[in-house]
Amino acid sequence: MGRKQKSLQTSHKLYKPLGRFNRNPGRLITLSFLAVILTGALLLTMPFSSRDGQTTPFLAALFTATSATCVTGLTIYDTWSHFSMIGQGIIICLIQIGGLGLLTLTGFFYSLIRRKVGLRTAQLTQESISADTRSNTQSLLRMVMIVTFTTELIGCLLMLPMLVPEYGNYGIFMAVFLSISAYCNAGFDLFGFLKPGASLIPVQDNFPLLAVISALIICGGLGFIVWQDVLHYRRSRRLHFHTRTVLLSTAVLLVSGTLLTLLMEWGNPATLGNMGVGEKFAHAFFQSVTCRTAGFMSFDQTAMYDVTKIVSVLLMFIGAAPGSTGGGIKLTTALILFMTVISVIRGEEDTTVIRRRIDKSIVYRSLAVAFLAACMVMFTTLVLLVTSDVSTVDALYEAVSAFGTVGLSVGVTNETNWIGQLALIFTMFFGRIGPVAFALSLSMRPKSPASRLRQEPEGKIWVA
Repeated sequence: MGRKQKSLQTSHKLYKPLGRFNRNPGRLITLSFLAVILTGALLLTMPFSSRDGQTTPFLAALFTATSATCVTGLTIYDTWSHFSMIGQGIIICLIQIGGLGLLTLTGFFYSLIRRKVGLRTAQLTQESISADTRSNTQSLLRMVMIVTFTTELIGCLLMLPMLVPEYGNYGIFMAVFLSISAYCNAGFDLFGFLKPGASLIPVQDNFPLLAVISALIICGGLGFIVWQDVLHYRRSRRLHFHTRTVLLSTAVLLVSGTLLTLLMEWGNPATLGNMGVGEKFAHAFFQSVTCRTAGFMSFDQTAMYDVTKIVSVLLMFIGAAPGSTGGGIKLTTALILFMTVISVIRGEEDTTVIRRRIDKSIVYRSLAVAFLAACMVMFTTLVLLVTSDVSTVDALYEAVSAFGTVGLSVGVTNETNWIGQLALIFTMFFGRIGPVAFALSLSMRPKSPASRLRQEPEGKIWVA
């Protein structure tokens, strides 16, 4: 009996630190990502990670590790030109961990607390992994791994015939690298030996390759909630409300982004102007897809008209779906905010989306996430304007690209100083961690019985 009590006391001591994270799971996610980033940065500073065998400056390594783990794609050094195959392998490992990290860490958190998830704690689960119980979470995590690695494998196999005949055995590694990078919406590439820092511009005429990468980006950006629902469709013969809204919103943004890019860049000789009609449609569609937090570019982003950059900024700010490998404020957040405005204009009390009433707590969370995101973007834009000689539109473009974990660049990252680069590092980290950690803290924060019963007196305030 004494031995059993001693064992229970030891177990209690082991799980006591975990209890602090149970009360603040956002801290667990944040610290886990920080650990991955710092480990990756230290590895990338090592001589074996660079092509010339020299030590990489820590700030550049930290920037690269943050960009890879947060699946962004902004870089100080071209991935192929600066890093060795070992360094490239480290980067792709960081991308894979970062692409799945938030979802798996969230799922493991619910498994670690060893109990069924209550109504309030289920809010995060419904948003990120759509599970109510520990068993459902574990089942979903298995599905996530199967869908991820199967999709990446298919993408890799489709790219092999395009890359191996052209680049030999290295083409195999390129296919694996590009497949993971595209599915995780990371935007890292290995075409620097053709033109450093040009992303996919050197192979912009390889439309089958662009098509495969586009498909991988879309698959990764839909979110695992949607994938689980789609895979179960044959059995249930119905799609959940969340899935229908994500699929509809995705289609609307892809089509509108393509048409707007075509309209504004049709006659621009530095982008789409000198292409044929079919090529213009293909590259406009790819631009619309890559703005969904992917970061690959098939034509020069710096040469776009300012109005096109603003449209791309809006697409990047919205981003991908919840529970996906992409970033941004998320499709559903943007949709809820838009429909809230419509409801106010109509004089309605509740926000409705496709004839469904949205709970006010979800509306408030959407407003909070969007407001925090806008504040972060404004702060980073101001820092970039102070630390580099660029236009306001370009500074905004780079700031939103960092927050939305997109990775599209108009050259500001390489023009700014170390202060601007630190601001971009923090923005990439916040863009990947902040909204989820914030939503998780709201979902998990318990209310005392007194606060539930207390009702503050109404205050009258007028707004325009």
